[in-house]
Amino acid sequence: MGSWMTRGIAGGLVALGASGAFAQESSDNRVAAETAWSVFEDNDPKECWAVSSPTETVNTRDGRVVAVRRGDILLMTFFRPGAGVDGQVTFTGGYPFAGGSTVNVNIGGQEFEMFTEGEWAWPASDADDAKIIAAMKRGTDAVLTARSSRGTITKDTFSLLGYTASVEEAEKRCE
Repeated sequence: MGSWMTRGIAGGLVALGASGAFAQESSDNRVAAETAWSVFEDNDPKECWAVSSPTETVNTRDGRVVAVRRGDILLMTFFRPGAGVDGQVTFTGGYPFAGGSTVNVNIGGQEFEMFTEGEWAWPASDADDAKIIAAMKRGTDAVLTARSSRGTITKDTFSLLGYTASVEEAEKRCE
């Protein structure tokens, strides 16, 4: 099993736990909000994350814009000290990704790749996480392009306004 697959299973489990919490955004575990980003904290197990929804989504099939039903579309950065997760970028497009596909992340012209499993995507290594986080701190938006299992191409744009403050708050809460 490759290192990205191991990371993915762990990251996916962390992200799955957070998804329900994000949906309850008015609950007690939302601890801060910075412009486009919110910070959440859970204690059992201890985990903290910065999360945002896209400011724009475009779905195309065969080059034409199409309307599709999607679940929550979220870009997150996780910290989970008990599992050794110290800044893992995770994305869910709200649908199952095409098998073996990757998600392209474009931040100010810098391109990165995330691997997919089911409805979740993440970078291949801790070093890749660090590079994406650094780019997100410097950037104004992140554009994630992916392919669904039905062949739809999705392009989700996330504002990075407030990302630095949110990710630093999440990290501080999970030291």
